[in-house]
This record gives sequence, structure tokens and C-alpha cells, in this order.
Amino acid sequence: MNKLFQAFLSGMFFSFIIDFFIFLGLKINYIDFYDIKVYYNTLFADNQNIFIFSFGVVLFGYITIYLKNKILKLTIFLIIFLLSLSPLITQVGKSMGELLFLKKNVILKDKKYKYKGNILYNGRSKITFFDTDINKTILLNKGELIK
Repeated sequence: MNKLFQAFLSGMFFSFIIDFFIFLGLKINYIDFYDIKVYYNTLFADNQNIFIFSFGVVLFGYITIYLKNKILKLTIFLIIFLLSLSPLITQVGKSMGELLFLKKNVILKDKKYKYKGNILYNGRSKITFFDTDINKTILLNKGELIK
């Protein structure tokens, strides 16, 4: 039981480190690029996939505690760590952000207007939307939109 608990804690530790760098790259190269007003912790919490995170916890916990081959263990961690740093590269981070957040050619309506364009980021209460008709980024309240 003690080893299982150690595996769980070390898996969480390494998963948080990996996630931190991935979301940092998204924040720097996508969120800041489009000047989207979202706090880093909110970005991290709202877009965390529990299934991928849980898989990372199990994988890193197993590798850390149960894998005996130290060279293999170090190689796996080094490769995964370098891959988690890749969103810090401008093009990779921007492409990853577009893949996760961007929705193209969307039509949104509220009581007065019809908006045609791209959703840059779908937040908790606001949608950052690039309207292609006026070539401008606008904030839309989710509560005011008609489904």
C-alpha cells in the first residue's frame, strides 16, 4: 500500500509539472497572441482533461516507483519533458491552441445581432469571438446568446 501511495503522489507531481509547461506554452503563444483576457489558473483548471491527467498520474507513478531500469526511466521522462516544452515554441504553441480552442466559421446570435466569425476562446461566462464582418475581436456574454 505504501508503494501504491508513493506512485500516486509522484505521478501527480510529474503530471502537474508536464501540464504546467503545456499550459504555459498555450498561454504565451495563443492566449496572449490573441489578447484573450483569461487568468492562467482559470485556463489551467477549465481546460484540464481529467482522463488524460489520470492516465498521466498512473503512467508516471508506475514509471517512477515500479520501473526498475533507470536508463529507460530517465529516457522516458526526458522525452516526455521535452515534448511538454514544445508548446513554448511559438508555432507549436499557437497551433496547439488553435487545435484546442479555435472554432472557425461559427454563427452566434443574441437578441439584437447575428455574429459570424471564429470563436477564439470559450470561457466560463464570456466567449472571445473574432467577427469576420467587422474584422474585430469582441467579447460576448454566454447568458445573452440564443441557442
